[in-house]
Amino acid sequence: MHTVVERELEMQLVLSPERSIGVPARLAYRADDPFAVHITFHIGSDAPVNWTFARELIVEGVFRPCGQGDVRIWPTKVNGRSVICLALSSPDGNALLEAPSSPVAAWLERTLRVVPPGTEYDQLGMDDGLSRLLAPTTRDELWLSDPWSGQDETPDAGV
Repeated sequence: MHTVVERELEMQLVLSPERSIGVPARLAYRADDPFAVHITFHIGSDAPVNWTFARELIVEGVFRPCGQGDVRIWPTKVNGRSVICLALSSPDGNALLEAPSSPVAAWLERTLRVVPPGTEYDQLGMDDGLSRLLAPTTRDELWLSDPWSGQDETPDAGV
């Protein structure tokens, strides 16, 4: 069984510099998908909106601006509060969201305790999988064995 670290929180969807609306969101991290974080936004439609991106991106983004393209993250202050800004771009549109820094940092810290940085590959079991994949099978043992062992090595014996 793999560990899952989740956190429900309300993010602010920035509509303009003067206006934003609350959006319920769920941050999720799964040890069986150790390089990724998942965010689900519940926006009042029939289906929630899901985003998945590298955990490394949010680890860096809580300290300094990072990312390019579809996901960009940076820390800032809004009305004296520390927030993490999350800019998302897709063919369907763009969104700027603000999340309170403390709950995001606490959730992120929990993910780092579950799977410390640099140990993500260990969670995937790739070494075990490769060992099983490359292990000789019965056919390989027959192929690799010497077909002439145990036979008389002198040519034309008995002639």
